[in-house]
Amino acid sequence: MKILFILHVDDEVMLRMLTARDAEPLYQLTDQSREHLKKWLPWLDEIHSVDDSLSFIKNSFQLYNDRKGITAGIFWFDQLVGVVGFNELDFKNKTGYIGYWLGENYQGKGIMTKAVSALITYGFSDLSLNRMDLRAAKENLPSRAIAERIGFKKEGRIRQAEWLYDRYVDHIVYGLLKEEWNNE
Repeated sequence: MKILFILHVDDEVMLRMLTARDAEPLYQLTDQSREHLKKWLPWLDEIHSVDDSLSFIKNSFQLYNDRKGITAGIFWFDQLVGVVGFNELDFKNKTGYIGYWLGENYQGKGIMTKAVSALITYGFSDLSLNRMDLRAAKENLPSRAIAERIGFKKEGRIRQAEWLYDRYVDHIVYGLLKEEWNNE
């Protein structure tokens, strides 16, 4: 099968679209990090099996084919450690909406900062986007730190933006314009 999207970030990190063969490792990574990820991601209760991960992968191909999104696995030394992508692509307004998560055991190694930076460069240079939008729960300080480290500007707060199992969380909205990006 031809892989439609692949980015070699450096000698350690690569981003590529997930394929059916990644369903089992994706499920295992999700399941191993389930309690950690549930603090910030609303979809964990929908992932019960490898088939659920496979459905996610198939859906990501549909979004890619429709030019509505790009989802990539993050591979660190050839091991799947997380997911990053444009949850939504708005070509009319030239905006990419970035989302990401990393397995609990792989945090604090700089992997996500490299992955998001590479995705941003791709979005600005290859997709001709003008703006990146990134949202994180107000209390999700590690995710917010990635946005701030990369150079996103805090643009505001959306109150009770997302229902997470038993509570609402506010989102902090970050934006980054092409003219502000200096990693190209």
